[in-house]
Amino acid sequence: MTKLLAIYKRELKYSFQSVTAYAALGIFLAISGYFFFSLFRFYNLISFQATRNPQFTQSLNLTDGLLRPFFSNISIILLLVLPLLTMRLLAEEKKQGTFELLLTYPIRDWDAVGGKFLASVTTFAIMLGGTFICPLLIFLYANPEPGPIFTGYLGLFLVGCTFISIGTFFSSLTDNQLVAGVTSFGVALFFLIIGWAVPFVGPRFADVLGQFSLLQHFDGFSKGLIDTQDVTYYLLMTLFFLFMTLRSLESTRWRN
Repeated sequence: MTKLLAIYKRELKYSFQSVTAYAALGIFLAISGYFFFSLFRFYNLISFQATRNPQFTQSLNLTDGLLRPFFSNISIILLLVLPLLTMRLLAEEKKQGTFELLLTYPIRDWDAVGGKFLASVTTFAIMLGGTFICPLLIFLYANPEPGPIFTGYLGLFLVGCTFISIGTFFSSLTDNQLVAGVTSFGVALFFLIIGWAVPFVGPRFADVLGQFSLLQHFDGFSKGLIDTQDVTYYLLMTLFFLFMTLRSLESTRWRN
């Protein structure tokens, strides 16, 4: 555990000494703020128009009209931004020639992978925490339910951890950061949109595709629901790609 924490501190310090973390943070907050402003403005417009129709006002609520679209948009932004954080984790070590040196240290592969993964998760958590100003603004002007906000952020955190584990794995396969970023983006996008094919396949395959869909498992969180099946899905996906990263490092160690 001591060695894992040492790598974690080293990686976290290095992340904020480089431009990449600040660029990812700035891009993420700027796009998230723009989407929130657009959704908030549109919701205000709809609310103003609904005052002329009392029946429509009863069906209008902050969770479905503002919070769910906001959280869904952030999940898409994470798909674009998180590969910037993960593409260099192990690929840069290989390119600079320090990867082989890392393998000779008296540390376990899990210490190296776990430390780098947790450092990226910490950076991601800081990014996600920066968007909390958006729900605070909602509390200033309305009375939203705190439950969907909590579960929405929990779901986003789990989605982010899954994306980071995917990026960590593909960063271990190459010494080219661009290749690592593009491949992790492509695979994460695949799991994000795989549920779109459900209406076009038979009922036998629809359930299978739905079980692998990141969006389908995130839907409950955005509604204020915590399902153990959804939590288990994200945890298993994260652990699976971290396990594959360990096997990749083991393969590299044997080749060297």
